[in-house]
Amino acid sequence: MKFRLATVAWSVIYLLLLLTLLTPFRIITVFFLIVPGAVLFSSLPFKGFLVHVIPVLLIIALLDVYSLLPAIYFLIPSILMGRIYKKGGSAFQALMTGTGIILAELLFVLFIATYSFGFDLSQSLRDQAEMSASIVQQILSANPMFANMSWTAEDTQKLSTMLIGKVPYVMIVSSFILAVITHALARPALSSLDVPVRKMKPAREWMLPRTLIWYYLLAIVIGWIADSSDSSWIQTVSISMLPLIHACFIIQTIGFVYFWTHSRKKSPVIALLLSLVVLVFQPLRIIGIIDLAFPLREAITRSKK
Repeated sequence: MKFRLATVAWSVIYLLLLLTLLTPFRIITVFFLIVPGAVLFSSLPFKGFLVHVIPVLLIIALLDVYSLLPAIYFLIPSILMGRIYKKGGSAFQALMTGTGIILAELLFVLFIATYSFGFDLSQSLRDQAEMSASIVQQILSANPMFANMSWTAEDTQKLSTMLIGKVPYVMIVSSFILAVITHALARPALSSLDVPVRKMKPAREWMLPRTLIWYYLLAIVIGWIADSSDSSWIQTVSISMLPLIHACFIIQTIGFVYFWTHSRKKSPVIALLLSLVVLVFQPLRIIGIIDLAFPLREAITRSKK
């Protein structure tokens, strides 16, 4: 078994990052926990990867067995993103895989917490809203400047609804940020280890798999089921899937915008401005749906000829 100083160093970095889970610094270091595993899996054969990682996990288990769970939690996206890097997959594929896996793990943890420990996310957020409302009421009643202002039960209901509605976006954005940080740090690290990692494709070449259309239909069906179900987990899955798929359609639409402007030899500034329009007016994601469902780009190419 061939050891390199660089890979041993990454094992040490991995151990140090996992040790921070026992400290308040975990709020920051948690965003970097996927990086060492992805680097090690990409730069080593599988047996070498195990030789580097297993001792780290054993040390963590001896110090605090409960820290082993988050270690394994972050190791899964590390392996899957590292597998894409090792096979020479695209950066976009690595980002989407990382985001999807992290989001799936979040939903799985929520599922376990709901059905094994009786955790109700919706009720927890309602309790937080009521607690916040109580603090606001105390502030309003204690300060004469706010004598004409009041906090009603309807305001509390609106706050709790807003918090519950933001859950899927927080889950999606946090998953995406973790994947982006991992890719941004893993790519130069792997380059230093002589492991080539492909750059992001130009926006005009962005093309998501057409199976996304079927996932969209599945999300709609799950939404129908969630409407008639009292399960908070199913409701959370429902409200998480559609925003994620909508975000994919927006990415697809932006890719089509860049493809169209490039094929018409227009300025990249126009593509950027149109992309901003797509981000602001999200219903324009219908263009991405059409681009996936039908050979829209081929039609444009043929019409140009």
